[in-house]
Amino acid sequence: MNDFHAIAKALADPQRFEILEMVAAETELSCGDIAARCPVSQATVSHHLKVLQDVGLLSVRRQGQRHIFSANHNVLEAYLAELSRRTSLATRRAKEPAA
Repeated sequence: MNDFHAIAKALADPQRFEILEMVAAETELSCGDIAARCPVSQATVSHHLKVLQDVGLLSVRRQGQRHIFSANHNVLEAYLAELSRRTSLATRRAKEPAA
């Protein structure tokens, strides 16, 4: 799995999280389609897409001059499993009586 903390940091930004939701809900979306749905500039959207791509949550392919993005569901599922594992462990530790 990609770095757990890097993914958490990438998802901490509300705009990036919204972009991931948008792309994950579709098979693929172009950068232009994503930018048209966001209240920020194309440059800002491109930056957010790069961050999501760098942590492995999004894949990109070129179609002519367009960049087409898709969600890496395997990476997202691995992140969620690790998050669940870590929070379950923390919950169990909190319930244990102090020695």
